[in-house]
Amino acid sequence: MRHDAPAPHALVQRDADGYAGDISVTLAHQWWQAGEGVLVDVRTDAERAWVGFVPEAAPIAWKQWPGMAMNPDFDAALLAAVPKDKKALLLCRSGVRSIAAAKRATELGLQAYNILEGFEGDPNDNAQRGQRGGWRFNGLPWRQG
Repeated sequence: MRHDAPAPHALVQRDADGYAGDISVTLAHQWWQAGEGVLVDVRTDAERAWVGFVPEAAPIAWKQWPGMAMNPDFDAALLAAVPKDKKALLLCRSGVRSIAAAKRATELGLQAYNILEGFEGDPNDNAQRGQRGGWRFNGLPWRQG
């Protein structure tokens, strides 16, 4: 586990530049379940299909597969999915792309949070994800197929 990664099941919130902050997967899940925020999965459609997805999360790709081109519909889809009185909780594979998406969501007038560790977490010593942190690793709701 990275030295700056939250402990499993920790409720972590950190300040950030350009968006509301970084939060742990556990805190994101708590806010989502309480109705305080909308969970937005910014991974590509291919990632959600092949790796897994969070049921009832808003699937709005930040970039599109193949080629990882920017999604021209991102702004409109995000604004349609997240009411102004709710937090935008942005989830990607590892918590990196969701930072860029959180900055854009903030520019659009939303209170946006990056979810630390993302869906799959950091790679282990064998460059494999899913074993060091992340939404799935922490036993939060997800499906495959």
